[in-house]
Amino acid sequence: MHRNCYYFARSDFYGIILSMTKQPPIISFKKINKDFPLEIGGIQRVLYDLSFDIKAGEFVSIMGPSGSGKSTCMNIIGVLDVPTNGTYELYGHDVSKMTTDEQATARNEYIGFVFQSFNLLAKRTVLDNIMLPLMYRGLPMSERVGRAREMLRRVGLEKFESYLPTQLSGGMKQRVAIARALAGDPKLILADEPTGALDSKMGHEILQLFKKLNKELGITVVTITHEFDIAKYSQRLIHIRDGRINYDGVVPKDNRKL
Repeated sequence: MHRNCYYFARSDFYGIILSMTKQPPIISFKKINKDFPLEIGGIQRVLYDLSFDIKAGEFVSIMGPSGSGKSTCMNIIGVLDVPTNGTYELYGHDVSKMTTDEQATARNEYIGFVFQSFNLLAKRTVLDNIMLPLMYRGLPMSERVGRAREMLRRVGLEKFESYLPTQLSGGMKQRVAIARALAGDPKLILADEPTGALDSKMGHEILQLFKKLNKELGITVVTITHEFDIAKYSQRLIHIRDGRINYDGVVPKDNRKL
């Protein structure tokens, strides 16, 4: 199939053909607000009228300083939370109107998560860690193993399937986490500070891997970061400050205007 056309056929829920030239956004924020209750009473608003679209095949960084609201934004994108008001549509479907089971399905089947802390099971092998999300889908063992080995090959760790995470370097652990995210064949990878636990060399290798996956497989990549050096690997930057978007466009040459 041509790389510029994607067919999502796993369920009627996302059963549409998208082209890179004329396609609806896969992520659509429409005047998103998010409030949290305070222990002393009242509420604190952390997101203010966020509106943006992300289309299939984009590589986007959502950047902001600590406390800017970018992590809350990530939780909403990842269907881990819902907005207080406003509309979040994932593949054209309002997430707040999904049932709990439908939200779980969206997380498990359509989003691949990569976290700063890797979130690997220390006492399970690399292969077992990658197969774990596939087990929840009820796939037969032969298919789980086949997919996991293919993803290990993609991230260059095919010789390490029987290793435990404790036997791997930080960069290798993150590659395993990426392989686990890819195993479910997601159209979107959501990466939260994916190089935060790595040195600069390993961080560079992980970001280059994201660029390769985005370019060669057409996977949409959204990274959440507070570092401009990380955001520079993406094609587009959405910058959030104090819960509001103050920049959305091509990644600038420097961050002096952010």
